[in-house]
Amino acid sequence: MASIRELNKWANAHTYYPIDILRIAFGIFLVIKGMALVADRTYLNEILASLGGFGGEMLLIHYVALAHMGGGVMIIIGLLTRWSLWVQLPIIVGAFAINFIGDFNFSNFIQATLAILVCVFFLFYGSGKHSADYYLKMEM
Repeated sequence: MASIRELNKWANAHTYYPIDILRIAFGIFLVIKGMALVADRTYLNEILASLGGFGGEMLLIHYVALAHMGGGVMIIIGLLTRWSLWVQLPIIVGAFAINFIGDFNFSNFIQATLAILVCVFFLFYGSGKHSADYYLKMEM
């Protein structure tokens, strides 16, 4: 707990608008990906078809879409950012791994790689000074 507090103090002392814009853009990216999964089921079917009859497709669709849309909104406003990123991390690692298990898609590989890097960065950095977490902490 003390290390998280120290990371938050460091992040709040070294906060910059481009980093906040990156957090917001990452949240928007996740929301758009979640909406794309809900709107276009054939996209997910193409991804899962490369795995060869993976069961639990509807559960996966609902988990991934809900996690991306709900977590993306929370990341955008900076509310419980680290918790939201911990929920996103298995999904993003799975998206990264699917490229090596099934058909290799370079575009999806680049998106998953960048998403992992941004996700890990914000796991350590936190939501920053311009976020709901910081606002709520200052109100207490």
